[in-house]
Amino acid sequence: MTSPATAGRPFDAVLCDLDNVIRFYDTTRLTELEHAAGLTPGTTTDVAYAPETDLPLLLGRITQQEWIESIVRALPDELPEPRARALATALAEAPFRADDAVVCLLRHVRAHLPVVLVTNATLELERDLASLGLTDLADHVVSSARVGVAKPDREIYDIAAARAGVAPERCLFVDDRLENVEAARAMGMTGVHYREPSDLRTALSFLPRIQAGSA
Repeated sequence: MTSPATAGRPFDAVLCDLDNVIRFYDTTRLTELEHAAGLTPGTTTDVAYAPETDLPLLLGRITQQEWIESIVRALPDELPEPRARALATALAEAPFRADDAVVCLLRHVRAHLPVVLVTNATLELERDLASLGLTDLADHVVSSARVGVAKPDREIYDIAAARAGVAPERCLFVDDRLENVEAARAMGMTGVHYREPSDLRTALSFLPRIQAGSA
């Protein structure tokens, strides 16, 4: 039932992805190492993010070090082991930053609506958020490594909506991966395929003070 406080809102909670929406990695060092090894840029990430290599990490079944070892084993056989290990380590330890514009938007949103981070993440997520100063960015964090299910599985969306205390059809879902957005839309959520901060700002324009270049 719609209350006076929520009348006119298109949704009552924001469920937001982390990587490539809020957090961005610098893989410059990895690219340099791939070039030195004679590999096409992106070779290591293609291996590392293949489902058979990546999913055990995202479901909390292996540690980051075990993930590194699985990348080393999956890289081309002709690559010397020390070089393969350097590539895998460079990916796993790539520095990252938060997008200040998106952080500012979400902090403003949280004053009006519940915000839940919904991320396919590792067991290192809590430490990473602390290093970014973002432990208070959201009301709740739903990490695949903690709940044992990853996007685009419907269950992780149900968990996130329940944490927000809002029915799925009253949620805005934001993600850089179209397959994840489409899964949310199939559940009745409002979906935003994220590419830049203006995508999020436009979806939130009904809130006070959110307009181009503000909040």
